Amino acid sequence: MLAETICSAVSAAGLGIAAVTAYRRRFLRAARITGYALVPVGLVLTGAVQWLSGMVFKPAVWIGFGVLGLAWVLLVTTRALERRAVGGSGKTPGAVAPAASAPALGGGATGPSPKPQSAPAEDFSDIEAILKKHGI
Repeated sequence: MLAETICSAVSAAGLGIAAVTAYRRRFLRAARITGYALVPVGLVLTGAVQWLSGMVFKPAVWIGFGVLGLAWVLLVTTRALERRAVGGSGKTPGAVAPAASAPALGGGATGPSPKPQSAPAEDFSDIEAILKKHGI
């Protein structure tokens, strides 16, 4: 009952401000203020204010929000700690052999697969120096 009264008073005040604005010949602004002023009355008439005020003043609802907040904090914290423990490299901690899923190069032959011939070795010493400088 109190929430409906407050919404009605806010709407009445908004309509008064809109009337003064229209009197000053600022009709576009007055129409916008009228639209905002009618929102609280619309919420009262649809029953949204009663539902919201009933929800806000129940302790069980606030306990539920607290439990949801605690769950969110736990999920975010454990995710951050997991990333820190892994080293931020994106690897999963349970991966035993990361190269095990790579396709075989030998065409199904048993034993070690032959290494492919690579291009002549290039001089990467300057790149290595930069990486070492940054601790990578």
